[in-house]
Amino acid sequence: MAALLGGDAELVVVETTGDRRADTPIHEMGGTGVFVKEVQQAVLDGRADIAVHSAKDLPSEQTPGLVIAAVPERGDPRDALVGSTLADLPNGAVVATGSVRRRAQLAALRADVIFADLRGNMETRLAKAAGFDAIVVAAAAFDRLGLEDHITERLATSVMLPQVAQGALAVECRDDDAATRERLATIDDHDAHRAVIAERAFLAELGGGCDQPVGALAHITDDGGVEIEGLLASLDGRAVVRRAITGSDPEAAGRELAEMVVASGEVTR
Repeated sequence: MAALLGGDAELVVVETTGDRRADTPIHEMGGTGVFVKEVQQAVLDGRADIAVHSAKDLPSEQTPGLVIAAVPERGDPRDALVGSTLADLPNGAVVATGSVRRRAQLAALRADVIFADLRGNMETRLAKAAGFDAIVVAAAAFDRLGLEDHITERLATSVMLPQVAQGALAVECRDDDAATRERLATIDDHDAHRAVIAERAFLAELGGGCDQPVGALAHITDDGGVEIEGLLASLDGRAVVRRAITGSDPEAAGRELAEMVVASGEVTR
């Protein structure tokens, strides 16, 4: 991030709840926010000027006093398998993932799959991969760490819809810090930012987070509109609702899509 901004940066080390409780499934800790709250507080109290997050970790509602001032160019939003392709998974395969979204979608595809929990940083997850038939990870995380050669298959979004804002970074600063906001604007990818706004609006309207099987992916159309596809599933994957919508306003499109998904009545929240 310092390189993108064209200068040196002083790192402020912050340990989050998610870091401290590395053996606890994320949904048992209350879902979204477990990797960001302490980092955000460092910006709010002036110990840091900006916070860089994996955008998928942010709560869907903006934290008071902060603003997402930049979303740089987005990485690969897809999920990926390490250890086996989907087609090559044996009957009764054990697949490790701590994500209820990934579990629900895989269960809908393969009712025979058995799931195991998986937590820790990417290197830790990779080290554990040999103990399972496959693990599921965010492709962008492996790409950024130079671990992409370990990916066995990048799952098409038609097979597994990603988590909201997966593959994107979100850079926050204080909402009254005009100088920092102006500087961060230079690294903002307008299309990626609008796509993330649409996806976050979808999640916000559902009122869900990591404790619900929810996914969404948006992209900007050639005429400047936003097309977003969203998913809501039951925990066991027996009911999966996918809908898509195109609109001119990212936030409005995301919220309207959420209303469509809920109105289907196919998944009880």
